[in-house]
Amino acid sequence: MTSFSISANSLQTEPLEITHQFIELCTPRIHLDVEGNPTVTSDEQVKVESTIEHILETFLENHEIDTTLPRLNRLQIVDFVRHGLSKLSASYECLDASRTWVCYWNLHSLELLEVPIPDETKNAVISFLNLCQNPTGGFGGGPFQYSHLAPTYAAVNALVILQSEEAFKIINRNEEGAFALHVGGEVDVRGTYCAVVVAKLTGIVDQKLFSGTSEWILKCQTYEGGFAGTPNQEAHGGYTFCALAALTLLGQESKCNVRCLMRWACNRQMKFEGGFQGRTNKLVDGCYSFWQGALFPLLHFLLAKSDQYSEALDAKRWLFNQEALQEYLLVCCQHPFGGLLDKPGRPRDFYHTCYGLSGLSIAQHVSGSGKSSIVGSPTNELALTHPIYNLGVNAVMSALNYFNSQPLRI
Repeated sequence: MTSFSISANSLQTEPLEITHQFIELCTPRIHLDVEGNPTVTSDEQVKVESTIEHILETFLENHEIDTTLPRLNRLQIVDFVRHGLSKLSASYECLDASRTWVCYWNLHSLELLEVPIPDETKNAVISFLNLCQNPTGGFGGGPFQYSHLAPTYAAVNALVILQSEEAFKIINRNEEGAFALHVGGEVDVRGTYCAVVVAKLTGIVDQKLFSGTSEWILKCQTYEGGFAGTPNQEAHGGYTFCALAALTLLGQESKCNVRCLMRWACNRQMKFEGGFQGRTNKLVDGCYSFWQGALFPLLHFLLAKSDQYSEALDAKRWLFNQEALQEYLLVCCQHPFGGLLDKPGRPRDFYHTCYGLSGLSIAQHVSGSGKSSIVGSPTNELALTHPIYNLGVNAVMSALNYFNSQPLRI
């Protein structure tokens, strides 16, 4: 058992016992509001916990027979994401404006699983993404769609994963470093994060480009400690990751309220389920395994630079229960035919597969320590993902080296 304490009156986190003792320590609770009455939210929470309790009990029975469980269904996941990549030119209907995202989600899943990407697939992805790029700059969600920062981020990430000059060359950088925004679209920290990442990866950052950006992001931190999408809104896991990651890339992360952020982040891991919720009083969701889980490497490195907190850090662990998160993902979020889920009872999809695997990677590895903490079979170990970019570390270094050595196009 290990623990971390910022102060006697502040935050404490202590890992729970793993797998075989999980149910005994974390029995489902009755959830009531402040006046002792059940609510819609509390009823839904009870249903989720009851479902997970049944799944865990069944798992423990199987674990007595096969102690290598839980096991990541690699082959089924690979088949699932390869199928997604093979249908790039097909109509995705509800995902029609997210087809660059489909490329990124599935390529990153293969990257984490350390599955080589055939040249035929690489060429198909490059050709397809080239069709999604607009002459005025940026990428749309699919061919002939308006440019938008979100699909631009996804397209650039997908091309970076391919780690080839052919892939890098189709990204049309210009002298001003401008990637077109979605005209009339919303303004929030997601867009800011996408812009900063794209600019960093492609080597187009200058002082003017992000003048005032960090100051605006800091206004989005709420009284809870997390970050909202815009000032004066509710703290949210996805927005909080985007805010902290963008601040880190801009070198301004120490200006946020670290103590409040730390307290908020640690309280998002669910005591029974082991996974993370996205907001206070919400249900567990597999995608937050990354959005919330990746906060901890960033916070760890931030605290490590502080004389006040550095000695209290455990160099071999993040400041959340890594084993419990792995259990949730491996036992409760795998679809029998491949892919990962939000929570039991929900359908599989490429999005939750990508971010579930990304969170699993974060939970397995403590960057720089050379240590890994693998729940279940040793074959469950995934490749290390970069906690800021959510890309393989080698892919990030390859892109940075390439673009920083290239002149901007005029």
